Formats: sequence, C-alpha cells, structure tokens
Amino acid sequence: MSVRPTLLLVDGSSYLYRAFHAMPDLRNAQGEPTGALHGMISMLERLREQFPASHAVCVFDAKGPTFRHDWYADYKANRPSMPTDLVAQLAPIHEMVRLMGWPVLEVPGIEADDAIGTLAQVAVVAGYQVVVSTGDKDLAQLVNPHVSLVNTMTGETLDEAGVLAKFGVAPDRIIDYLSLIGDTVDNVPGVEKVGPKTAVKWLAEHGSLDGVMAAAASVKGVAGENLRRALDWLPMGRRLITVQCDVDLSAHVSGWPQVGSLAFKPEDSEALLAFYIRHGFGARRRKLEDEQKKAAQKAAVKAVALAEPDLFGASEHAALPDEPAVLDVLDLAKQYETILTEAQLDAWMARLLAAELVALDTETDSLDAMQARIIGISFAVKPGEAAYIPVGHDYPGAPEQLELHAVLARLKPWLEDAKALKVGQNIKYDTHVLLNHAITLRGWAHDTMLESYVLEAHRPHGLESLALRHLNRKGLSYEDLCGKGVHQIPFSQVSVEQATTYSGEDSDMTLHVHQTLWPRLQAEPKLCEVYTRMELPTAAVLGRIERHGVLIDASVLLRQSNTLAQRMVALEAEAHAIAGQAFNLSSPKQIGEILFHRLGLPIKKKTATGAPSTDEDVLQELALDYPLPAKLLEYRSLAKIKSTYTDKLPQMVNPATGRVHTNYAQAVAVTGRLASNEPNLQNIPIRTAEGRRVREAFIAPSGHVMVSADYSQIELRIMAHLSNDATLLRAFAEGLDVHRATAAEIFGITPVDVTSEQRRYAKTINFGLIYGMGAFGLAQSLGIDMTSSKAYIERYFTRYPDVKRYMDATRAQAAEHGYVETLFGRRIELMDIRGGSGPRRAAAERQAINAPMQGTAADLIKLAMLAVQDAIDVEGRASRLIMQVHDELVLEVPEAELDWAREALPRLMAGVAELKVPLLAEVGVGPNWEQAH
Repeated sequence: MSVRPTLLLVDGSSYLYRAFHAMPDLRNAQGEPTGALHGMISMLERLREQFPASHAVCVFDAKGPTFRHDWYADYKANRPSMPTDLVAQLAPIHEMVRLMGWPVLEVPGIEADDAIGTLAQVAVVAGYQVVVSTGDKDLAQLVNPHVSLVNTMTGETLDEAGVLAKFGVAPDRIIDYLSLIGDTVDNVPGVEKVGPKTAVKWLAEHGSLDGVMAAAASVKGVAGENLRRALDWLPMGRRLITVQCDVDLSAHVSGWPQVGSLAFKPEDSEALLAFYIRHGFGARRRKLEDEQKKAAQKAAVKAVALAEPDLFGASEHAALPDEPAVLDVLDLAKQYETILTEAQLDAWMARLLAAELVALDTETDSLDAMQARIIGISFAVKPGEAAYIPVGHDYPGAPEQLELHAVLARLKPWLEDAKALKVGQNIKYDTHVLLNHAITLRGWAHDTMLESYVLEAHRPHGLESLALRHLNRKGLSYEDLCGKGVHQIPFSQVSVEQATTYSGEDSDMTLHVHQTLWPRLQAEPKLCEVYTRMELPTAAVLGRIERHGVLIDASVLLRQSNTLAQRMVALEAEAHAIAGQAFNLSSPKQIGEILFHRLGLPIKKKTATGAPSTDEDVLQELALDYPLPAKLLEYRSLAKIKSTYTDKLPQMVNPATGRVHTNYAQAVAVTGRLASNEPNLQNIPIRTAEGRRVREAFIAPSGHVMVSADYSQIELRIMAHLSNDATLLRAFAEGLDVHRATAAEIFGITPVDVTSEQRRYAKTINFGLIYGMGAFGLAQSLGIDMTSSKAYIERYFTRYPDVKRYMDATRAQAAEHGYVETLFGRRIELMDIRGGSGPRRAAAERQAINAPMQGTAADLIKLAMLAVQDAIDVEGRASRLIMQVHDELVLEVPEAELDWAREALPRLMAGVAELKVPLLAEVGVGPNWEQAH
C-alpha cells in the first residue's frame, strides 16, 4: 500500500498574531519591531521538523472585506485594529516566508480559512495526507481520515477521535456546534447563554442543528426561550461559520486544481542572508554564513579532487571518495580525551599548568551542592580540545578508572593555586563540590553564567542556551545521557565514552562562550565594573554563606506546626458553620459552590474555563463584606506556613552540619536581586504573627547572638538621590520620618498634626509611586475612590515636582533606549517598552520607574555584603554572614564581638556609596532572627 505524500497548510494569519503576542518587543538596530519575525520563523522551522512534508502553503488573510461581510455587515466588527508594530512586520514576514522556500497564498475577497479548506479538499482527492497548522477551532470542521489539525503552541494534534474528545462532537457536527455557541472572535452570535455543554447535549439528543431547531418548542427553561429567539438567526450563523471548500484559486495557484506547484522550494540563502542582516538576526546570520562557508570549502575540495584525483590516492577513472569533513570554526574538531592512565593525567597536568585560562567542570551524583560527590572532572584549554577524568562510573563493562583520591591529590595544588586562572559555568556549584572533597578552589577568574547575566539579564543563562545563542553550537543534554523522570539513570551509569563527550563539551563550550562574552564586557566599562567588582566577588561570598548555613531549632517548628494545625481545625469548623455544611477548604471547586451557589456571593471574575474564580484577590475583595472569605484566607495563610516552613524546614537540615543550607541564585532577577531556594529564606511571611514566629526557629549557637543589619527606606533614599527633589532631600537630610513628612506635605498640615491614618496613606503613596502605581492601583491599595486617588497623586507631585520630572524623563529614556540603568551601571532591558500590547507596555513603563531603584538597592546590598565580609576577613573576626534577605544582612556573631558588630555594620553599610542623602542601616540583636529583626 503506497504512502500518501503530505501537504502542510499553515494558517499564516493565526501564526503571525500568536508570534507577535508570544514574543517580547525585539528591535533591530534601526529600532524597527522584529518580535513577530523571530517568532514566525521559529514556529515554521519547528513545524517543518515535526511534519516533514513535500508540499506546503502558508496562507494569509488578504486586506479588505470578504464575501461574509456582504452577508452580515457586523461580521468581525468587534475585532480591534491590528497593532501598528505588527502591521510594520507584515511585509517582512511575507518576504521571509518566501525566502525560506514556503509557497505563500493570499487571496482577496476570501478568508485564509476558505483557501485552506479548498486546498485541503482538492489535495485529499489528489491523494495527499493534509496537516493543517492552526489555533482556530473553526477549522476542526475540515478534519477527516486524511486531514488533521496541529496546534504548535500547545503540541495538540486533532484527528477525528481528537475532535470528538475535545469538543464532544464529531468533525461533521462542528459547524452545528459552533453555530449554537457562537464565535465571539468573529462577532457571530450563537444562542444566548448556551455554552459547549448545552450545545453538545442538544446535538446528542437531536442529531443536528436542524434537529435542534425543529425541537425548539419542546426545549424547556431559559435556554429554550433563548433558542426560540435565535431561530431566525441560526441559519445565517451556520452560513458564516461554514468554511467554503470550493473557492476558485486558479488565479493564485499554478496548474490549479493540481497542487504540484506547491512543493517546497530551495531556500534562497543569499537573499535570506541579506534579510537577516537587515533585520538584525545575529545568530541566524552567523549560522547561515558558516553554512555557506562550509559549502564553499566542500565545493573547493571537490573541485581539487576532480582536477587532481591522485591527491586522494585514486586513479583518474576511480570514483570520488566521500567528501572529507571540513573543519567548521563553530563545530570545531571536538578532540576530547578520556584520561584513564597516570601518563595521560601527567600530560594534561602539564597543559593545565601552562595554560593562561582553563575551563573546569565537575560531574556529580547529586544536584545538592552540599552533598554531591564527584563522578568525573573535565577541562578545556582551548575551544575544541578537552579532557575528561572518569573516577566514579560504575556499570557492567566500565573501563578501569583512576582512583578518585589519587586524582584529587594530583590536581589539588593546581586547583588551590590562586594564580592558575579558571573559568566555569556557575562555578559556585563546583566550588561546593570540591569543598566536599576537602579542596578549596582558588583562581576563579570568570563565570560565563554571570557574564551573560550582566550583559543580558533578561535572557536565559544556562550553558546550552548560551552556546546556541552565541556560538550556534548544540551539545548533548543531560536528558540525552540519563533519560527523564522515573527512567532517569544516575550519571555514574552513563558510559565513559558518552560522559567524555558530554562533560568535554561543557568545558569546551564554557571556554568558547567566555571568549565570546568577555570582549563584549570589556567594551562596556560600566557593565564590566558590575561584573568584576560586584557579581564575581558576590558569588564567592554567597558560597561561604551557603556553606556555613543557618542553625534551626526543629523543636520550635514542631510546636508551631501543632499550634497551626489546631488553629486550622478550628477555622475549618468555623467555616463549616458559616456555610451551613461541611466542605473541603482546599478545594477551589467546592469553595466556589459554597460561595457563589449556596451563599449567593457576587462573582468578581472567572477562570479560563468560565468557572467563578476563588483566587486570593477575589477572596480578599469579598472578605471586606463577608465572613467566610476571610476565614478561607486565614486558613490558606496558615496552611502555607505549615506546609512550606514549619513542617518542611526540619526535613531540610543537613545531617552532617545540623544546619539548613539555602542556595542563592544570582542570575535570576533582572534587577540584580538575589533569589533564595531550597529552602527559600527570603519569602518567609512577616505580615502575620504566625509567619514572623517562623523566624524564632532561626537561632544562634551557644555563645553567639543573631544580628540583623537592615537598610532603612533604601528605595525612597535612592529616589531622592536620582530625582534630586529638594523637598525629599531635605526630609532625609534632617532625619525626618519621611512618611510623616510626606503626609504633612500632601495634607497641608504640620508633621505634628499628622494622624496614623494619614501617615499610612502617605507611606502607601511613597512606595506605590516608586513602583509605578497609577491612580487605579492607589485607589485599590487605599480603598478609596478614583477621584480621591487622583487628587492625592496630584498633590504629591505638586509637593515633589522633581520626582514627577524624573519619572517622566525615565519613561522617555527607557522608550528611546529600551533599557534603564542602576546607579552603578547595571542595565535592565525592558522588552515591551517600545511595543507589545497596551498592558505589557504599561507594565514595562511601571518597571522603568521601579527598576533603577530596586536594582540600585540590590547593588548596594551586594556591596554591603562584600564590605562586611572583607572587614571580617581583614580583622580576623569570628562573626559569620549567614543570610541576605532583600535589604537585610543577617550575621551569627560571638558575644565577644557584639560591640564591634553594633558599630561596624552601620558604618560599613553606609560607606559603600556616597548618595545625596545619608545611607542608614539599623542593627538589631537577639538570640533568634525574629528578636534580632
């Protein structure tokens, strides 16, 4: 039985909208939008890889009305106009798709759906299997044994069974189904308040839309009344929804009705290269240039072979040998050596000692840096050349390997030599691993993860992503070697040959990425300073903080868990009493039934499935007027504290140290803030008494105290510095309560007369405006109307005019450059500031105001951490930094050094930068973190 060839039909209009909204606001050097271009080309490439087809068409909607507008004047009347940044990309998208070899079709007067339906029907008759790539549910009506749909965004593929499973009706009833529920996107009304469930039920009972209409008189209830009111409209609705599969494409498809002319064409590489250059496709341009260079080299080799066959040791009449591999500057030779003998190790030790910079990578048995043990180590001294030393591979037939202790003893002098410079990818992890084997890694000169983070904080910083983005190189992934999920094997069972390739690639690509990124950093002095003076030394200090850990009193947490459990049982009983019946307080579905059906509370918003939402925002709004939502919120808060902290923290104590060891992730937040995980010590809730009590379990050992040093109102002080507002500067210079001073300014009274409520309002305004909050957000935060909110903001900016000028100027500069900077030069890209949808652009404008302050605060706390650690080291103190939480440093201090800590910490933290207002750090002391804070 012959296999049917495949015709791939792409709903190009659906693709370009999805690409536009999925991608950030990317721009070329001329400032022109390119996000949809990037998204479109990636989607088409993935689709072609997934469905290798001989023939294809990318179909776009043409401008202007279609025949459906003649039938129904309001057809698609509610659609917003196409965003201007997408309009600007339409012509380039069409050009790009053609250059990639895709046939393109755009037929005036009809929709893309009709062209796709017609092409599909003709192709099936001609013996093709048709795959339609779209996100449009209307096209489900086309599905038959030879036509299927694929949604590349979700990975969903729909054949006949898939359509039935998804919609509840077969493909031949999709038109009837959609006619009943309507299509809001195209402004085609259905039967009012009839959704998918009712439509499926009616069609199952009556067979078809005609059957439903015929039985309308017998359909009971409100739905029946609505059905009867819609009877005159439904035939037109069905007509609008039906895809026309017989339109004339003879003027647009050569040889119609044959589809042979729709075969893929060769990619126009020369024109595509010019396109990539013009639109700023850096990585794709480099890849294509390298492919062209490789092809030219191969052609040259072949030409020489034809002219002088004896070069290959063949006679004039002998066939040419296979084309020799051509060394590609990006593919490289990949000469990776497996070190299995002492002689090999000696030879590589000589290379390590002679190299100016060596890339280092460890392979381990665990992702837990504090407990991981080495399975192997790799090095690279130049791109394309690496070595791997297996020491812990254990599987049948594994080669004899060097003994771990002997290898580490040989490597230790070099690893601990501060003059032997090394580069790694997240080398903090490797530092922990080596410490597990009593080796202190020194000479840590560069970290590619941090280089990437400083250069482009908004992008991924994993090695695989970096290599692909900057080198067009792709290596083996961990899943390639070890598998996934329950079937994943430990690295010790990976073959030594594969491990050599994998680990060798890691070291090789790390060195290669560094050689690409480091010159870029050197060309940007401010960013280079952030990297060398801040991020690299911060990583070293974080490693020491993680290593020391935090002492936890598990018995305190156990008592708290018991107390929380008792309170949750009581809350559950109170909630059941209010509801008048028992229900599961952790079930959104049951909560929704109780709140909105049994008690009749107002529905504030709905979920994506149309069910009433019971999320936290909804419950908080309802809690203002009703008792049950307040109980549910309290229950959720206690449940989270119990499950995340009081139950879990004791289980995370390292048995070897008796402490909890968090991981501080540097390359996460675009503003420079650190993130704590496993466990997260930065998000312990402090707004409730129960949350604050968790900190009581963080204790100092005998003879020590906990010391907390916290910057006071740091972001407001940064705002005063950046805006240079005289009134705000004066408030800080005079040591005033800045919230009280703000309240006095906006309410026109003296500071002495400010009430606690007025101070609360002023505090909300101070911090709200820093975060770019508008009148609506302020009104919600304060629980006031929009008129009052706008009046407060107007009064605020009247009193602080330079704050307003700074904000306006910052938004304008962000829109012009696409980024903002911290006081120290850290760059924060704002991908949606010059395009994207309205909400995304508005969010980017808010971030433009907040990011310089939040980023500068993050920089300051890092500098403070470095200053404090340096003082401890220089003075030989026994005090230890044990946590960094937002604007706070937490130390474990011997009682004998307490006076030093009280004096030194505020001085050191205030001295890291000179602002126009004084930096103030407040120190607290106690036996546990809660009392110290």
